[in-house]
Amino acid sequence: MNLLRTSLIASLTFLAAAAGFSPTPVIAARAAAKAPAGREAARSPLPFIADDYPQALARARALEVPIFVETWAPWCHTCRSMRAFVLNDPSLAKHADEFVWLEIDTENARNASFRKQYPIQALPTMLIVDPNDEQVVLRWVGAATLPQLEALLRDGRNAAARPEAGFEAVLARADRLYGEARYTEAVPAFRDVLAQAASDWPGRPRTVESLLFALSNTGAHGECARLARAALPGLGRTTAGASAAGSGLGCALGMPADSAGRSELVAALETTVAGLVADRSVRMADDDRSGLYGALYDARQDAKDEAGARKIAQEWAAFLEGAAAGARTPDQRATFDSHRLGIYLELDEPERAIQMLEASERDLPDDYNPPARLAAAYRAMKRWPQALAAADRALAKAYGPRKIRILRTRADVYKDMGDSAAARRALEETLSYAESLPTGQRSEATIAELKKLMALAP
Repeated sequence: MNLLRTSLIASLTFLAAAAGFSPTPVIAARAAAKAPAGREAARSPLPFIADDYPQALARARALEVPIFVETWAPWCHTCRSMRAFVLNDPSLAKHADEFVWLEIDTENARNASFRKQYPIQALPTMLIVDPNDEQVVLRWVGAATLPQLEALLRDGRNAAARPEAGFEAVLARADRLYGEARYTEAVPAFRDVLAQAASDWPGRPRTVESLLFALSNTGAHGECARLARAALPGLGRTTAGASAAGSGLGCALGMPADSAGRSELVAALETTVAGLVADRSVRMADDDRSGLYGALYDARQDAKDEAGARKIAQEWAAFLEGAAAGARTPDQRATFDSHRLGIYLELDEPERAIQMLEASERDLPDDYNPPARLAAAYRAMKRWPQALAAADRALAKAYGPRKIRILRTRADVYKDMGDSAAARRALEETLSYAESLPTGQRSEATIAELKKLMALAP
């Protein structure tokens, strides 16, 4: 799973990215990766329908099977990791007839009505939808390893069958509440599941992870952190254990600074996460291990330990450089671009990003993210003409809410150059574009922020 998905920072990352804003350079970079354009890039053995929910719904009703929905966005690095390392696994072919497979690009205006019908709090999110009443019977937030995906498909088939009695019915009810984003109700429902489940029940890790996300989304960060800490001994040094540790640390950091027990929770979970990061025998995706580095970096920042944060950033950068060097395809290598750029910006070494981003722009010519990231790197280097040129190349390919962020970068470059008239014109263009987005993609908060910036602009 996406290891920071339950933290306050992870929630802000998704919302800020969707709106085109970013609280800090590292948070910006975490949200800024590009998934391969189209299912062909992933070469999935599954027959995905692209961006056509009505077609998928009609087909599922005709075949009497559930719909598996993968929601993603071109900037989502975890989506990219799923596509480059998991969803293209040939072993998944055996599930081709069990679902109707649908991919939804949340940036595509065609999917605005889907986004309105099925609100998505973080990416990637995978849904199992019952075509009879269009209810989400199971939701999975974040990435999944191949074994986790296999379990998700198994549980999704069970949930779609709507069991009426026994433990399976209790689980199906919790999954439905969670699937419908009714997190306040899902929390006690998942607690009932855990209370009734056998200690060796194979669904326990997924249930714990779902409960952690539900708690985070209800603002119960302390309860989330305490649950993660209590669950860790049972999860062990596994992918699920790493996910729970990272999620728990994110929740602990999201607690108010004066909360009782906060420092102890942060310290205990930070120690656990540090051990998991260092232990290369713990199997997890490189993207997930990168997320753990991010949690450690956030913890050192929270402690105002700048030296410790810088040390983590340097180790994080070295890890990602090694992962990128071992990638077999440009798509796999570009998975790590966003985190690498963010770290280089935090280290005040943006020049380190230029060569990798130039390679990604060359190898992935339809991808707007490499030039968009180059614009950010060049801006940090005060190389204004190169920043503007890169932003223009990105804008020629960009679409959806993410385009706002690139337009904002261009406005910021003009402001940095001291050209207030050009900066104002760029802001006006950004506001006009934000207001043109359809319901489901249009953000009133973003529009209000842009109007505020316009009012302050010279």
